[in-house]
Amino acid sequence: MPGTTTDPVRKAIELPYGIGPSILVDTAGMDDVTLLGAERKRRTEQVIDSTDIAIVLDPEAPSMGALLETLQEADIPTVRYHGESVEELLRKVAALIPEESPRWLTGRLVHAGSTVVLVMPQDSEAPKGRIILPQVQVLRELLDRGCIPVCCTPEQLPGALASLAEKPHLVITDSQVFKQVEAAIPKDCPLTSFSILLAAAKGDIGTFVQGAEAVGHLQPGARILIAEACTHVPDTEDIGRVKIPALLRKRIPDLQVDIAAGNDFPEDLTPYSLIIHCGACVASARLVKARIKKALRAGVPITNYGIAIAYLQGILERVSLP
Repeated sequence: MPGTTTDPVRKAIELPYGIGPSILVDTAGMDDVTLLGAERKRRTEQVIDSTDIAIVLDPEAPSMGALLETLQEADIPTVRYHGESVEELLRKVAALIPEESPRWLTGRLVHAGSTVVLVMPQDSEAPKGRIILPQVQVLRELLDRGCIPVCCTPEQLPGALASLAEKPHLVITDSQVFKQVEAAIPKDCPLTSFSILLAAAKGDIGTFVQGAEAVGHLQPGARILIAEACTHVPDTEDIGRVKIPALLRKRIPDLQVDIAAGNDFPEDLTPYSLIIHCGACVASARLVKARIKKALRAGVPITNYGIAIAYLQGILERVSLP
């Protein structure tokens, strides 16, 4: 019934026919002419950035024309629903899922038998009793690739290095302790961060490196956007809301820093001189690439937490990119 759905409604579900774990997002209709119609339409369009496959109900309706054009421009595979059975609809969705070979986060930086040191601070930002998702993903990947991971905190790093028979093939660190780790490891030991690995896997590493170099051209009064893919309760040691702004203001004291969390990515990016995006560990590659496209279209440089920190600390040229 018209007006039933207002905000996007999400449902996690396991779908058959090889589709697997999915998130269904039911949006408001596009033909709402009430006072809230424009806002409902805006929230529907926000969902497009993170959509891998779209199912358009009533595709022949006049109000759907603009939406279908938007989906086509965004290169989003689309199923036009004409009253088929649920089984037939799911088969159409399954046919649109691309068959992709696995893409390693660590790329060519490691191989079977590589010894890899993972430096993982356990500060107030670390969740109690567990480690954060990017660290879990990288650790599991190293095991799957036949590598030998060695995990430690920054304080334990000297002891971890001393326990090895030879220098590690790679050191992967949390970006916030880049400088500390870089000073502790051999100068010829490859170094990268969890955030940079995610940046390469989900975004465009070349664009992010170019974006970081824009930091050197920031002028007093510049407006910076810190973009987080998820929402969370900020902490006193928060990397995006506290540490990166502090590093920026050491160079340019008079900066305005805005925070955008979750789906609240600004529609108008032109007021910004730079966008610094998080690692997007809980977001899809499509979302990150959509935001990169919007930034480039607006003529605004965009970079990533890890790459920005490496640049601000003067070690970007030292960092290994996957």
